Amino acid sequence: MRERILAPSILSADFTKLGEEIELIEKAGAKYLHFDVMDGMFVPSISFGMPVLKSIKKATHIVMDTHLMIEKPERYLEYFVKSGADLISVHIETLDDPEKVLKDIRDLGVKVGLAINPETDIKEVFPYLNLIDMILVMTVHPGFGGQKYIHECTDKVKAVKAEIERQGLDIDIEVDGGLGKETLKEALDAGANVIVAGSAVFGGDTYANAVELLGMMNS
Repeated sequence: MRERILAPSILSADFTKLGEEIELIEKAGAKYLHFDVMDGMFVPSISFGMPVLKSIKKATHIVMDTHLMIEKPERYLEYFVKSGADLISVHIETLDDPEKVLKDIRDLGVKVGLAINPETDIKEVFPYLNLIDMILVMTVHPGFGGQKYIHECTDKVKAVKAEIERQGLDIDIEVDGGLGKETLKEALDAGANVIVAGSAVFGGDTYANAVELLGMMNS
């Protein structure tokens, strides 16, 4: 079984004490920090970019799982790597030439992720699975925190898991959106091993929440 990794999303963190929040999730055992970049074009919201990532990177050794929900992400790949990204996920929906962009990420020396929205046919990513380290299945519509898990997306996780096995590949499956105590098992049973959680971690006692979710993931 692949290692199960918790990737708390700082979109839901308290930015008045972000450094403390990151220390707590690291102490709890989270391996990734999910960094949502939104441009107000591919998704309605605007979040944060390179300067925030660079600041965080100075304060932590946690893996920066950088999720680019932006149009033409190839314009910014080098800048995000220089700012501290360890893994970059780009959306299949934003790419005119997926193979080139994914190879460009690899050439920059970081791990490669490919993300897909709920309304996109999962088969669209199948030709590119051999070029990536992780497939990111969105289980909500990207752009806003606090949405409910879309249960129909569980079938996408199952389908991509089966295709990964059919191709004999060794890549992670990350799920993002509406993950918490009620939906965690469903995603894990379908084949996901990297769990993005926002309010489920940062809503209340951050350390206790992270410990509880990690305990559920590895029980």
